[in-house]
Amino acid sequence: MIRVLLADDQILVRAGFRALLDAQSDIEVVGEAGDGAEAVEAAGRLRPDVILMDIRMPGLDGLAATRRIAGDERLAGVRIVILTTFELDEYVFEALRGGASGFLVKDTEPVELIHAVRAVAGGDALLSPGVTRRLIAEFAARAKEPAPSPRLNALTEREREVMTLVGQGLSNEEIAAALVVSPATAKTHVSRTMIKLGARDRAQLVVFAYESGLVKPGWTG
Repeated sequence: MIRVLLADDQILVRAGFRALLDAQSDIEVVGEAGDGAEAVEAAGRLRPDVILMDIRMPGLDGLAATRRIAGDERLAGVRIVILTTFELDEYVFEALRGGASGFLVKDTEPVELIHAVRAVAGGDALLSPGVTRRLIAEFAARAKEPAPSPRLNALTEREREVMTLVGQGLSNEEIAAALVVSPATAKTHVSRTMIKLGARDRAQLVVFAYESGLVKPGWTG
């Protein structure tokens, strides 16, 4: 059973998400929060698998709440999906950098929301890779100049290749096709790269790929 926490200051939004998710046999909404402070408290108390986090809330906003939750080692298994009104929200990149596993626009189709919860709970981080690629390219360019990181020295040449492709928003299957390896091998390379860099998930790999200069903003492969 996938345990979900809803964090949004709009009661009707939470109610709609709860009705949709609770109708699924493998998903259970275990709690709700009306602001970031409540989300942080509930995350620590309930230890959900996935948090759907509105980025704009009164008091402690979703960005700050995401950073606090992602920075708590006790909550390392909690995955956060940012909810935003616009695809290119200026705060979404910062949320991904802060530890979010992906993002969804609030008016997404119900089937996409359900798929997103299952995907993130299963370890897949980036949702809608094409949109995510454009978003990260846009805001990585504004964030700061790329700076080579000594942590890259720990990666093999193949792992750097894989990280570059992850940074371009490719799935494991697409990476496998590009490198002419099996999807299982591609997944293994991604996992090893995450471990070596101390990344929570693929979203942080993408951020790191841009910030280290492996992928140039605006490059779509």
